[in-house]
Amino acid sequence: MSDQAKLIDTIRFAAQLRTQAIDVDGGRILISRLAGSGQEVDLTVPANCGGYGRIRHFRVATAEGWPVNPLPIFPACKALGVRPVPELMTALVFQNAACAWRCWYCFVPEELLRADRNHSAWFTADELVELYRQIPDPPRIIDLSGGSPDLVPEWTPWMMRALKAAGRHEDTYLWTDDNLSTTYLFDALSSADLDTLRSYRNYGRVCCVKGFDARSFSFNTRAVADGFDRQFEILRRVLGLGLDTYGYVTLTSPHSDGVAQGVADLLDRLQEIEPNFPLRIVPLQIQIFTPVAQRVSRDAERERSLHIQEEAIAAWNSELQKRFDAEIRARPICDVPLEGGPR
Repeated sequence: MSDQAKLIDTIRFAAQLRTQAIDVDGGRILISRLAGSGQEVDLTVPANCGGYGRIRHFRVATAEGWPVNPLPIFPACKALGVRPVPELMTALVFQNAACAWRCWYCFVPEELLRADRNHSAWFTADELVELYRQIPDPPRIIDLSGGSPDLVPEWTPWMMRALKAAGRHEDTYLWTDDNLSTTYLFDALSSADLDTLRSYRNYGRVCCVKGFDARSFSFNTRAVADGFDRQFEILRRVLGLGLDTYGYVTLTSPHSDGVAQGVADLLDRLQEIEPNFPLRIVPLQIQIFTPVAQRVSRDAERERSLHIQEEAIAAWNSELQKRFDAEIRARPICDVPLEGGPR
């Protein structure tokens, strides 16, 4: 998108959404109602928890040419002591109802991203944990997704405390998505909240990098391009917390020039922050869910980007082979050491 006036000012829009998406004093998060939404048609099983939760099936296997996706299965199994590690695990997903970016490939429809009270409701962490406890044979992974959970970072320590109060902190694994769009994790959380994050044993966090350069970032997110550089600044700070942190990256771009160099530059930037972190990142192949199909059908650039991501993943795979020896590439993702991360 060339017209800067149409691009999202992330900092301003995020601040606006945050005021609508969290009730700090009341300890409440605005949670999307999945039942009856445009997302519901893509759910493998019907929404649960009164329509505000869903079961997600995480699978290790991916498409040909793409790396396997061990997240969050491998770190969850390591934390919970599950052996052998299965090829599939389920998670209970709650989605907060706001996001400052409008990624064209997002499987969440617009009405669940704008803090719309007609498609969401307020919940405390204790209420969400109680909904989880009412599920027969509940999944052992609870996934705090979105939307954009980093708009409301209080949600994670609130859930940790609620799970501990309910006696479920040892037999469940908590997983949080982060799109690296804001610094609220550092701006809004108290030192006690950060200590809770660091000390909670069964926890993992995944940060998603959007695109491999500023141009693909804006194309993917509809946000002003300086957000691409800001992602790395935020990632550096997240890794500095010493949490069990992983990454996703999306490699779609409508531009066929400079793909291999863009991927190499991306890996350079990641390794400047943490030399081994690329081995904790899973590139995500963009797939066509119902909301995405409508967006792709109207846009030739988006259709083209689905093909360009195949060139980008080939470049990514080639670069990893050049940069890391076979021994460390073969390690389980949760056993890749980080210099400043968890030991």
